[in-house]
Amino acid sequence: MGFVSFAGRVFFASVFLLAAYQEFSEFGVDGGLAAKALWPKYNLFMKHVSSHIGIVVPHVEMKHVIASTIFLKGFGGLLFIFGSSIGAYLLLLYQAFITPVVYDFYNYDIEKPEFVQLFSKFAQNLALLGALLFFVGMKNSIPRWQPKKVPKSKNKLN
Repeated sequence: MGFVSFAGRVFFASVFLLAAYQEFSEFGVDGGLAAKALWPKYNLFMKHVSSHIGIVVPHVEMKHVIASTIFLKGFGGLLFIFGSSIGAYLLLLYQAFITPVVYDFYNYDIEKPEFVQLFSKFAQNLALLGALLFFVGMKNSIPRWQPKKVPKSKNKLN
């Protein structure tokens, strides 16, 4: 059972590790293709957030955002392979940040084909988020140590 669990964590984390490797190899000076693709969606998301909250969000360099997502995916994926709940929390943080920004199906009309594509990707990322939450829940439900039970003696002196 230990090997099967390890293999499952490797396959699950490979999604994040391969994506982090691809973004790292394309990073360049300006953040690469990921920064160019994320920039308009990030700006639109921040406009939505600032209009609903009423607070102006400070300017963030997109290459720093991409570098942090590469770190979260890469380091979180490696820690997740070895069964660390910290790795799962890092991947949860990445998923919670990137899913509503990148897969912004809420900006499209239901009849448009972009809506269906973005919504299906959004649902897939929610499934990954659910799997991570399941992993964290299972890690927290198993006690780390159990106190040793002292056997009662069977001899009765009185």
